[in-house]
Amino acid sequence: METEEKQAPAATMDRSRTIIRTGALGILVNIILVAFKSVVGWISGSIAIILDAVNNLSDVLSSVITIVGTRFAMKKPDKDHPFGHGRSEYVAASVIAVIILYAGVTALIESVKKIIHPTTPDYSTPTLIIVAAAVLAKILLGRHVVKVGKRVDSETLIGSGKDALNDSIVSFATLVAAIIFLTTDVCIEAYLAAVISLLMIKTGIDLLRKTISQILGERPNSEKAKEIKRIVNEYPEVYGVYDLVLHNYGPESLIGSLHVEVPEDMTVAQLDRLQREIADRVYDEFGVILTGISVYGRNMQDNAAADLQKDIRRIVMSHDHVLQMHGFYVNSETKDIQFDAVIGYEAPDRMAVYREVVQDLTDHYPEYHFKITVDADVSD
Repeated sequence: METEEKQAPAATMDRSRTIIRTGALGILVNIILVAFKSVVGWISGSIAIILDAVNNLSDVLSSVITIVGTRFAMKKPDKDHPFGHGRSEYVAASVIAVIILYAGVTALIESVKKIIHPTTPDYSTPTLIIVAAAVLAKILLGRHVVKVGKRVDSETLIGSGKDALNDSIVSFATLVAAIIFLTTDVCIEAYLAAVISLLMIKTGIDLLRKTISQILGERPNSEKAKEIKRIVNEYPEVYGVYDLVLHNYGPESLIGSLHVEVPEDMTVAQLDRLQREIADRVYDEFGVILTGISVYGRNMQDNAAADLQKDIRRIVMSHDHVLQMHGFYVNSETKDIQFDAVIGYEAPDRMAVYREVVQDLTDHYPEYHFKITVDADVSD
């Protein structure tokens, strides 16, 4: 089937392999850090270092989830999931966010216990060297993972990378606490651990909020939406592009539809050719599969219709919260006028705005019947 073939281009496979390789690198680095920090934390009696090791262990699990989620997202479409499994990456990112939250809450509880019942750590030179090396390793790993995540548009990698950068702050704070203790005999590591725990909790909440928003369905990227409309508008038969809807089935899988305004006298054969050309071009340039291209017919032979449209547009757009009017068509014989009106979500009552528009038009043109479709502001 053509749709299935379009959903698994070579670029998508390369992206998945990149995510898996980066996740495997994170697992290797974090396992090494867990081993060293666990030993050092146990020997020195430092709660901060032990919590840091636990946090690295959660990073190992995050990387495993990243790989599993990506592998599942690579599965071909099937009968139950005809648009593929790309959204599993968002589910994986949500799980990672929950792990970060759990690690942060656990660390905060342990930190508070140490504040109430403080213990004296025993730092040594090897301890400080290992912690300093962990700081450097986490900074390099975090920057690399975030960079790759942004390049391949992977929220799971970006989340893992940010978590690694937060870990570098954790390790650095632990190092600072150790130096302060060695130079002043003042132990502040439990307080630093508490602050770091709050930072981890914030990171988890931010990532969870982002992934939930993606699962629910977000507004299309403004730049991409405008570019798609621009290239469709380049066709001489097209007088306007409206109602672009993009459904996200994963970072590399966008399914969409749009409306185009065309001359009312186009034949079915001409419309078929135009729709196929538009669909092919949009996929080639943006990787978006247009499953539907609807048409509005434009009055071409009636100059009076153009003047009528201009005056009606003036009346409609004079109302607050009306963002756009399109798809205008008048039937002079039946006295029917049809068009779509985009009413912004900021309107306290969108249907009240609709009723005001209808009443205003009826007052100005009582001889016409108005059929107005209330459109949502779905894309820029």
